[in-house]
Amino acid sequence: MKIDLTDTTAGKVNKALVQGRRAIGTPAVGMVLTLVIVTDEENAYDALKAAGDASHEHPSRTLVVIRRVSRSPRDRTASRLDAEVRVGADAGSGETVILRLYGEVADHADSVVLPLLLPDAPVVVWWPVNAPLDPAKDPLGALAQRRVTDTYSSEQPVRELSARADAYTPGDTDLSWTRITPWRSMLAAALDQVVCEVKAVEVEGEEFNPSCELLAMWLADRLDVPVKRSLSAGPGLTAVRLDTSEGAIALDRADGSLATLSIDGQPDRAVALKRRDTAELIAEELRRLDPDDTYASALRFGVERLNASAAPAPAAAAAVPVPATPAAAQAAPAAQGSEPPAKGEPAVEAAAAEVPTPEAAAKEPLKKRAKAT
Repeated sequence: MKIDLTDTTAGKVNKALVQGRRAIGTPAVGMVLTLVIVTDEENAYDALKAAGDASHEHPSRTLVVIRRVSRSPRDRTASRLDAEVRVGADAGSGETVILRLYGEVADHADSVVLPLLLPDAPVVVWWPVNAPLDPAKDPLGALAQRRVTDTYSSEQPVRELSARADAYTPGDTDLSWTRITPWRSMLAAALDQVVCEVKAVEVEGEEFNPSCELLAMWLADRLDVPVKRSLSAGPGLTAVRLDTSEGAIALDRADGSLATLSIDGQPDRAVALKRRDTAELIAEELRRLDPDDTYASALRFGVERLNASAAPAPAAAAAVPVPATPAAAQAAPAAQGSEPPAKGEPAVEAAAAEVPTPEAAAKEPLKKRAKAT
C-alpha cells in the first residue's frame, strides 16, 4: 500500500502510517529499529532496495531522506516536504517513508525525522554516498546509536580513511570494513591450524579499494609485522599471503567468488568467498549496535603508518662532509689556485687533521672559560 503526501508535515506522515497499518490489518508495530537512509535521487532506489531486503531479517521503519536541489532563488526560499508512505508488501517486512525536502527545510532534516522515529527503539543512520566527514557531529548522525558510511563510494577512498580515523566516534562503522569480514574469519581460522610466527604479510587487490587498505591495517595492527600492499586488476581483494616460520599461508581469490586456501604441508582447499551485495552488508551491520573496537583499532593504525612499515629500509647514508673551519677555508684557495703536489694525500690528511671533531669543538669554549677563571 502506498500513500502520497504533497506539501505535508511530520504529523500528517504519522497519521498516514497509522492509517496504512489499519488498512492492511496490522495495527501493531512490530519493528525493532529505525533505519534512516540519507541519500540523493540517483542512489535512492538501490539503497531502498537493499534496505527492503535487509528488513526480512531486521523488521524496521525505514526513513529515506532526500534533499532536493532548488534551482532558482525563489525555490530556495520556499520550504516544502513531500512524503511517500509504504506499508505492507510494498515495504518489505516493515514500514518505509520517503521524505523529499525542498528549500530551507533541507537544512533541518533532523527536525523532520525526529517525530517519525520509533519510540524506545535504536536508530541507525546510513549514508550510501556523500557521507559527512564527522558523522557523529552531523545533526542526523547525532540521533543514532550506529552510523554507517561507505568509503568505497567516495572520490578518494584512501584519503577518506584518514578522515574517518581523525573523526572516529564509538558507533561509527563503514561498509568497506564489513566487506572483509569473511576474509578476516578465514585468515584467523587458517592461523589457528598452524602454530607459527608470522614474519611478513602481503595484501593484493584493486588500487582504489579501501577494503584492501583496511584488511592490511587490521593485519599490521594485530600481528605487528610489515604488511606489503600490492595491486591487481581485481575484482576487489584478490589475495593475502603470509610468510610464517612454518611456511607460507595464502588465500587467493581470482574470480571474486571461489578462493583457494594454501597451507604448507596441507592439501589446497577451495572455500566460498563471494563478493556480497549491499543488502547482505547492511543486514550484517544491523545485527550489532555496540561499538566495533576492532574496526576502530585498525582504522587508527593509519594508512600512512601502513605504507611506512612496508617501505624498504633506506640505503646507508653517504658520508657527510665535515664543515670547514677557518684553517681549512684558508687552505682551500691555495689548493684551488695551483696544481696539487705529487704527494697530495699527506697534505689532505694533514688538513683533515686540523678540523676539530664536534666533541672537541663543543669542549673548546668550556676550556677557555676554565682558563679565564
